[in-house]
Amino acid sequence: MGGRESPLTRGRRGEGTALSCGVTASRNRRDQLKEFLRAKRESLTPETVGLPAAGRRRTPGLRREEVAVLAGVGVSWYTWLEQGRDIKVSDAVLDAVARVLLLDEAERTHLYVLAGLNPPEPAGQPGTPVNDQLQAVLDAWMPAPAHVLDRHYNLVAMNDAARRIFGFDDDVHNCMTAFFTHPIYRSRFTEWHEFAPDMVGDFRASAARYPDDPAFGRIADELRATSPDFAELWARPDVRSRSQGIKAITHPEAGDLTFEYSLFRLPDRADLNVVLHTPHPDTDTAAKVASLVVAHPG
Repeated sequence: MGGRESPLTRGRRGEGTALSCGVTASRNRRDQLKEFLRAKRESLTPETVGLPAAGRRRTPGLRREEVAVLAGVGVSWYTWLEQGRDIKVSDAVLDAVARVLLLDEAERTHLYVLAGLNPPEPAGQPGTPVNDQLQAVLDAWMPAPAHVLDRHYNLVAMNDAARRIFGFDDDVHNCMTAFFTHPIYRSRFTEWHEFAPDMVGDFRASAARYPDDPAFGRIADELRATSPDFAELWARPDVRSRSQGIKAITHPEAGDLTFEYSLFRLPDRADLNVVLHTPHPDTDTAAKVASLVVAHPG
């Protein structure tokens, strides 16, 4: 005689389905890893990776043994990796394999994903200026302000509107430092004391994301010594995310301005944040900003 399925039975069946899906996904990922590594290995020649020419070969590309030796790993371990076996891998070993196979940044990230590890962030070269395409995006955002910050809050690029509206001058190099110590930049924030905890909380979160980066500590130490406001906020354990929000500005000519802002991290430069400002639709900010740009062209 049939009866209704109990919640316990349904739960066990659901767990079994989820487990089966997880196993299938893992197997598919390892199959893709096997195909990817084999294809990249077979696309290379000994001469490409600095090995002496080995004459004619029966199979294309490098041998597994050659990849293993060049990467500094065991031949059996690399063979298991390429066979898609369920083995433990480390980021250091994957980096070595990526180096030998001459993987670019996108391929290296793909290797990490297929191996079941979180891919490293493509930080780029610190101090490298933004390219012309990104600067063109900032300029196209005119007359609204837009600028680029690196992970330390250093001001990397901006458009003319950002310079005029926020008071960026030649003394503003780091926006975190300027927010607490630069008289012009600090005075532009209408609700400075309400905005300050978000700034410091976001800076703390970034510092925790890069524990081996000493620049965060240097900036914090300098600000603690020069700004009691920063020292008080830094002593708190608060962490914030500033991916979007409202920014109220008081400009000496245009008056009160209100912007909605959004931060976007670049896929190929995770150390950079593009900050785009949009005039709040319920205010007259758009008209004021447009007038300010017309009054001070270029």
